[in-house]
Amino acid sequence: MTTLTEGTKAPAFTGKDQDGNTVKLSACKGQAVVLYFYPEDMTPTCTDQACNLRDNFAALKKAGLVVLGVSPDDAAKHKKFEARYNLPFTLLTDPAHSIISKYGVWGEKQMYGRKYMGLHRTTFLIDEKGIIRKIFLKPKSKQHSEEILAAWQQVKGMTK
Repeated sequence: MTTLTEGTKAPAFTGKDQDGNTVKLSACKGQAVVLYFYPEDMTPTCTDQACNLRDNFAALKKAGLVVLGVSPDDAAKHKKFEARYNLPFTLLTDPAHSIISKYGVWGEKQMYGRKYMGLHRTTFLIDEKGIIRKIFLKPKSKQHSEEILAAWQQVKGMTK
């Protein structure tokens, strides 16, 4: 799993979103970012997680959080996912695993006794200065927004 730790600088990255636009973490400077990595569009748990973020998007936005999702899927699959579930946030394509590798979320997984390489569902809560404040190694997909908002309140309480 990731070797990144809370309290360290988030690795810089540049990627393409579902519309082909270039997205840079550095462009979010001054904004807090929810950077969530998920294995694949249209799968049950990934859909639950995305829909939870969608359903609570107004609260996340009100808290000053920008949501960026990252998976190895291509832009066409992201567009379908966005359209089918009316997702209001940016989805970054990373088929070459450049962002995924920087955040250390690609590795060995196991399902039904079978081992394989895949993306570990992980979320990084990054503050306005680019510092990782919270790492969710096993986010609760159906309650993920609530986890994020609670953690963000703690961070804001500590920085006052």
